[in-house]
Amino acid sequence: RSCEIDFDKPPKAPEPVITINDVTIGSPGNLLCVSGSEGSGKTNYLGGILSGAIKPEGINIDTLGTAVQENIDQKAVLLYDTEQSEYQLYKNLTYIMKRSTLERPPAWFKAFCLVGISRNERMNLILESMDRFYYEYGGIHLMVIDGIADLLGGVNDEESSVKLIEELFRLAAIYNTCIVCVLHMAPSGMKLRGHLGSEVQRKAAGIVLIEKDDNNRCSV
Repeated sequence: RSCEIDFDKPPKAPEPVITINDVTIGSPGNLLCVSGSEGSGKTNYLGGILSGAIKPEGINIDTLGTAVQENIDQKAVLLYDTEQSEYQLYKNLTYIMKRSTLERPPAWFKAFCLVGISRNERMNLILESMDRFYYEYGGIHLMVIDGIADLLGGVNDEESSVKLIEELFRLAAIYNTCIVCVLHMAPSGMKLRGHLGSEVQRKAAGIVLIEKDDNNRCSV
């Protein structure tokens, strides 16, 4: 019965967390995928989203064409990076601070470099830290995993790919948050990488593709 739709008590429509031109691409309980080839500008685009989530209330900043719901209640904003070195991640965070007009990150903004953690332990670290910060800050406003492929042994392992996406959806629902996942394109540039990419394409509420424009050297 817990799975049955009650027409007398319809579920509330989730408030959009991330929108582009008033179209919702990220909402609580859903996944948003940001994809692109190597060096296309995915990290900078993520920086724009994170800046919008941590900026002081009431000020306007450049979030690269993406509207991000203000974090009025100062819930946790979490970033897990499985690809960048600790120094590179710190460098990226300084750009995020500058864009959001902050000198120091707020206490509820947490960033973790998981490069030095074994793949088997990364998901457990994410699970335990999400649970802790959810109760510490009264919720999770937004969560970003930069490099979900590095949570698996291989992107072509179909069973592991299905389990990972199911687990991320479960976490998004339990903690009522939007999870932004970053996944590279396949070398052909025609689809997301491996069975993991196929599963993401089927399940994610929104997919943003970042490409390099050769004419003006801009990311679009």
